[in-house]
Amino acid sequence: MSVPSALPTFRNGKPVLVIGGGIAGLTTALEAAEVGCQVILAEKSPALGGRVARMHQYFPKLCPPTCGLEINLRRLRENPRITVLTLAEAEEIRGVPGNYEVTLRLSPRFVSETCTLCGDCAQACAAEKPDEFNYGLSKTKAAYLPSGNAYPARYVIDRAACPEGCKACQEACAYGSIDLSQKVERKTIQVAAVVAATGWAPYDATKIDYLGFGKYPNVVTNVILERLAALDGPTAGRILRPSDGKEPQTVAFVQCAGSRDDNHLPYCSAVCCAASIKQATYIRKLYTQAQITIFYIDVRTLGRLEDFYASVAADPKIAFVKGKVGAVEQDPGNHDLLVTAEDILSGKKKTQRFDLVVLATGIVPQTDGLPAGFALDEFKFLSVPEGRAGLYSAGCVHRPEEVSAAVQDATGAALKALQCVSRSSQHG
Repeated sequence: MSVPSALPTFRNGKPVLVIGGGIAGLTTALEAAEVGCQVILAEKSPALGGRVARMHQYFPKLCPPTCGLEINLRRLRENPRITVLTLAEAEEIRGVPGNYEVTLRLSPRFVSETCTLCGDCAQACAAEKPDEFNYGLSKTKAAYLPSGNAYPARYVIDRAACPEGCKACQEACAYGSIDLSQKVERKTIQVAAVVAATGWAPYDATKIDYLGFGKYPNVVTNVILERLAALDGPTAGRILRPSDGKEPQTVAFVQCAGSRDDNHLPYCSAVCCAASIKQATYIRKLYTQAQITIFYIDVRTLGRLEDFYASVAADPKIAFVKGKVGAVEQDPGNHDLLVTAEDILSGKKKTQRFDLVVLATGIVPQTDGLPAGFALDEFKFLSVPEGRAGLYSAGCVHRPEEVSAAVQDATGAALKALQCVSRSSQHG
C-alpha cells in the first residue's frame, strides 16, 4: 500500500532499527514506516520471512502463509522508508532512548543486485550443503536461492561449503553479478529505538533421548512435518516415512515433547496443541484411511481455537489419548515405532505400533547473540521492564504465540518505538 502524504515524516527524527525479518519484524517495520518513520530492517539470514515462510498452512483457517507474506513484501517494496539489510547482525548497542549508536556486522553475499535469477551459478557449482530452509531434509548447492519466494530475490554463495579456491560460480555468471572477494563489513548507525524480533527455534529433540529422534528415522518433529507437507518442500507435499518413502497409515503425535518438563523446557509453548491438530488434518487429507493418535497432557486451544479443536476431534479416525509418552522404540525388522504411554482416563498402560511419530517440540527464544542491553526473563525470553523505553521486543522472542498474536505484538512494539522517534524528532 502507498503511504498517505498527510502522515508525519519525522524529518528530524532518527530511524528505528528492527532486528529480525520474520513475520513480527516485517510487521514492526511496516507499521512504523507507514506512519512516516524511517526504518532499518536487519535480518541475519539471506532472505526475509522467518519460520512462517517454511510453513504449509496457518491454523485455524488452514490457508497458506504465502499470501500473507506476499502482501507484506509488496508493502515493503512500495515503501521507500524501509532499508533492508540481509546477512546483518547487531553486535553492539550504545547510548540512550532516542539516541542509540548500533554496530552492525554485514556478512558478504557475494552476489549483487544485478542478479537475474538465471541459475547459471548454481548449475556450475559442484558443492552441496544441507538445505537449511528444509531443515536439512534435502540438499542445495553452495550457490543457491534461499527459497522459491525469497526476498530479496537474489542468489547467495555459501563460501564455507565451497572447495578452497573454487570460482566456478563467478566464471559462469554472464552478468558479472558475483564477486567472491567481498569481505565482512561493519556499519555504525544512529537510531532512536531498537525492536528485537529475532524469533524462535524448535527445541533440540535429540536431547529427549527416550523419544527416539535422531536414532530412529521415522521419528520426526513438528517443524519437519510442516516441510514434508509443503508443496515446495523436499517431498513436494507428500508426507512419507523417511526410512522407506512409504505413505504412513498410522501416525502418533507426541505433545509436550520436552515442554512442561523441568529437565528440558519448563514452560508451555502455547501453540503446539493447535499445530499438531492442524498437522493431523494434513495427513487425513492426503491419506483418507490413515489412523491418527494424539498423546497429550492437556489440550490447550483457548478462545477461537476451541472450535477448531472440536471440529478435528469429531473425526472418528483421530483419537486423543490423555497420557505422557514414556518411550518410543523401533522394530528393527521394518522401522515401525512402538509407543508406550499411560492412558490416564482408562488407567491402563499401553504400547501401540505406528508408521510415523511426530514430536511436538516447543518454542525456544532466539536471544543468544543479541547485544547487551535487552533484559531476559528466567526462560531467556525478552522481557521489557515497566517504564523502560528504547529497547523493545516483538513476536516469539518475547513469548510463545501464534502468528496472529505475533502480528498484534509487533504492532504494539512499533507504536512504542514511534514514541522514541517522536521525542528524538522534537529534540533533534
